[in-house]
Amino acid sequence: MNDSSVPGLRDVFRRHSSRLLLSALLVTLTMLAGIGLLGVSGGFLTAAALAGVAGMASGFNFFSPSAGIRALTLVRIVSRYGEKLIGHDATLRIARDLRVWFFRRALPLAPGRLSASRTGELLARLMSDIGEVDGLTVRALAPLAGLLGIGVAGVAAAAWIYWPAAVLIASLGVAIGVLVPWQVARGGQAREQLRAAQRTTLRTAAFEGLEGAADLAAVHGEGAWIAGVDAAALAVSHGDRRQRRTLIAGGLWHSLCGGAGLVAMLWLGLSAAERGVLDPTLAATLVFLTLALLEVWAGAGLAWQALQAGRVAARRLQAIVEQAPAVADPARSVSPPRQGELRLEGVDFSWPDSGRTVLRGLDLQLAPGERIAIGGDSGSGKTTLSALILRLWDPACGQVSYGGVDLREMAQAQWHRRIAWLPQNAPVFAGSIRENLAIGDPDADDAVMWQVLEQVRLRPWATAQGGLDAWVGENGATMSAGQARRLALARALLRDAPIMLLDEPTEGLDVDTAQALLLDLAQALGQRSLLMISHDDLPEGVVHRRYRLRDGQLLAVEAAGSS
Repeated sequence: MNDSSVPGLRDVFRRHSSRLLLSALLVTLTMLAGIGLLGVSGGFLTAAALAGVAGMASGFNFFSPSAGIRALTLVRIVSRYGEKLIGHDATLRIARDLRVWFFRRALPLAPGRLSASRTGELLARLMSDIGEVDGLTVRALAPLAGLLGIGVAGVAAAAWIYWPAAVLIASLGVAIGVLVPWQVARGGQAREQLRAAQRTTLRTAAFEGLEGAADLAAVHGEGAWIAGVDAAALAVSHGDRRQRRTLIAGGLWHSLCGGAGLVAMLWLGLSAAERGVLDPTLAATLVFLTLALLEVWAGAGLAWQALQAGRVAARRLQAIVEQAPAVADPARSVSPPRQGELRLEGVDFSWPDSGRTVLRGLDLQLAPGERIAIGGDSGSGKTTLSALILRLWDPACGQVSYGGVDLREMAQAQWHRRIAWLPQNAPVFAGSIRENLAIGDPDADDAVMWQVLEQVRLRPWATAQGGLDAWVGENGATMSAGQARRLALARALLRDAPIMLLDEPTEGLDVDTAQALLLDLAQALGQRSLLMISHDDLPEGVVHRRYRLRDGQLLAVEAAGSS
């Protein structure tokens, strides 16, 4: 649940702080080695040119600079390899832990709070936003830390050689590393929020269109959907184009500042060398040092942009997982009895942000072994009633109890062990028949699985497919709608729970198969209680009582087998 026992987003990064620190140090070392290599090489070549052939023959120090160049080259190669290895290892670990963190925080919100978010939007946040956050280390944090370290080291090196050069380099660092990124970043948060929203809209439209492709084709709505996707893609393209223009402007300002700084350093070094204040070799070293720093600082704009995008993505993730759960477990939970009467007394309920009361003073009793069916028009509150029984929400007034214990006194996980639930759109998961059935009871053996398949009249089909290890495909692609429904029902029957809550269990089945399935279901239930939401005519003997939900209350239907 969303409590202090669950780590926060910062804790995910803190867990890998040693790797992140080592990665930043290696990035800094790689940059330092590259700058040192250019500075030493430039100074060495300048000294060699000034000495000429005669100077080299008379004892020019050739070996020390060349040894330094070789050492810096080796350091740069090793540190760059280490930085890639450590940095990407930390990124992959963070990517793993971020997804675990997101699911641990988000799953307790399902389906109560998450039902207010579109599936495509949640998918976009899971894929895009987490991708932005887990890349913060490689794309933003480590480079920015390295740039800061390089700036300090560059100023220190210049001060050791010639202090006015250190002032110039520090000024360039502030201009290129702070002022130019600040100019580029102005309004960046709003731009990144807009771009994230645009990308989410595009992904949501694409996902929902693919999921509902059959329905779109049935109503000839493909053209309108394609037009909507094109419009969303165009908005993303425009947002990306604006971002590129902003980065190009930042690159232009960087080039102007860098060009002016390089000319200023060249003038400063030549003037000092002409006055004899500075050795010409060191003057050349300062110029090459400035050139190397400018090259490294060119990545500051991209790093700042990645940091902004990551912060926006992190806030979007936090907006999902920091929602208060629809229900909360008590500090000290009461274990529910194995058998008991399910009772709803004086239950009122209204959905949040809705002025309409769905249930008003509703009363219902379900005794052990009793079977009840509830019907009603669309929007009458049948789904709401299921949500209250599952304790996905708590009633505004009244109480829901089991065995005399209010559900609010139980932990959700404890209560859910007492219920086998078959929702209206129960999915068939990509995998085998065995893997789908094992969700209901991981310990069920083959004999039990074949028995439950027989109960839902799927045994001949499963045998024809090749047995329990036959693949059912993504969303049950190899099955008809009726077969998928029966497999989900078999999964519910396997669950060892005293209450079965079924929502339209015969949806998608022809009348004869549905009638036979309901009779088999009544036989298979044994001593378990059944609460079934169904619009169908039920065969005699399937349920003991029938109700119709109207105006927020349950009205008894005279004949159990009537519509």
